[in-house]
Amino acid sequence: MNYYKNIVSQILKMTSDGFIITDTEGNVREINKQYADFFGKSRSEIIGKSILNIIPNSKMIDIVKHKFSEEDAVHKYIDGEAKGNSVIVSRSYVEDEDGNVVAGVAQVKFKVQTLAVAKKLMNEYEELEYYREEFQNQNRVDNIIGSDPKFREIIKECLKVAKTDIPVLLTGETGTGKEVMAKALHTNSLRCDKPFVSINCAAIPFELLESELFGYMDGAFTGAKRGGKKGKFQLANGGTIFLDEIGDMPSSMQAKLLRVLQEKEIEPLGSEKSIPLDVRVVAATRQDLEAKMKDGSFREDLYYRLSVFNIHIPPLRERGGDSLELAEFFLDELNHKYKTYKTFSKAVKAYFLKYQWPGNVREVNNVVQSAYAISTENIIDINDIPARMLQQEKPAINLDKNKKSLGQMVDDYEKEVILELLKKHKGNCLEAAKEAGIHKSNFYRKLQKYGIKPAEVE
Repeated sequence: MNYYKNIVSQILKMTSDGFIITDTEGNVREINKQYADFFGKSRSEIIGKSILNIIPNSKMIDIVKHKFSEEDAVHKYIDGEAKGNSVIVSRSYVEDEDGNVVAGVAQVKFKVQTLAVAKKLMNEYEELEYYREEFQNQNRVDNIIGSDPKFREIIKECLKVAKTDIPVLLTGETGTGKEVMAKALHTNSLRCDKPFVSINCAAIPFELLESELFGYMDGAFTGAKRGGKKGKFQLANGGTIFLDEIGDMPSSMQAKLLRVLQEKEIEPLGSEKSIPLDVRVVAATRQDLEAKMKDGSFREDLYYRLSVFNIHIPPLRERGGDSLELAEFFLDELNHKYKTYKTFSKAVKAYFLKYQWPGNVREVNNVVQSAYAISTENIIDINDIPARMLQQEKPAINLDKNKKSLGQMVDDYEKEVILELLKKHKGNCLEAAKEAGIHKSNFYRKLQKYGIKPAEVE
């Protein structure tokens, strides 16, 4: 045994690469001189101490704990003698004959063979860091759009629970922003640097849901991917998993999910070994789970596992002026993207505030994009709004839907708005055009189009 140990020791001396070995607790058990010199320390100063003492942002503990490997990853040192330096590192875990993890090992390449490869890797690393920071900034709780007082109280509650690992159940109608809230919970948690993985339980066929959630081994079933595949839970290990539309999960899968949440481990299809889990669970549904428990279609024990903290997101029709605030936010994004300066007319703003928005936030985004694309001027007017919105509303005008096209419905509504503005301003076209948010020449064209004579308007 000592014979082989001496050979390994000699190899570690001969290579120009750095090598380090840790135990399952992250304590350094071996490091070659090349790597110790890189930190400006002797081997004896490092061996026996936690790897975090020399590499505060080391991934070795996670590698050992969650049993995964990395090859040719870029690592940037944030502290100590090596601060600011970047290296190429490959990391993995080591198992004994019984399959138990006994150590972690890392190989560090100080010299990359070509400058081009080094630059490419660093560019990729910096790009990933940029998108990670951008994701975190965009999904912070305090960046969620909405000024309605009751909605802001919900945001405050969300911020409180985000700092814990308590399971959260998000409820609300389709399109209310449940996934946005789930991302905000993750971004504002202590797991923000770990993965956020989502899965729509209603969108995956029943026969594939188990393998998607828990993964599978090579040859687990006909058509299985060679080498197997990690499931969503394993991909989310250390971070947050978002189980969207949990109310649509079949009863048989509910039992398996409950076991995973209780035991905090998964067993991929075709495997006889369990994989330990450290994951925060956020679930969401548009359905009434309490009613589903009563009719037996949703497990009561699973419900109480998932709903330790329940956040109900109200529909947009109950959030006051948030619909207009969201519309202007989405319009600002389009203006920024296409370098334009479009705004909504006052008539459009008024309509947005009174519209019920059955599709909630998702519908606002859809309508704004459609109106932006259709509009030919810098002011988005009523006739730029999708006609289906007028069809869903109960118009103030007497309209026979069976005899009029959607285009006619838009014209009828616009004509009604113009008449109301002229009545309000006693036939003053300039004031009416100003309130409508359109140029006077455009206003006069509309008068001509609809045969409206301001002097005759009472």
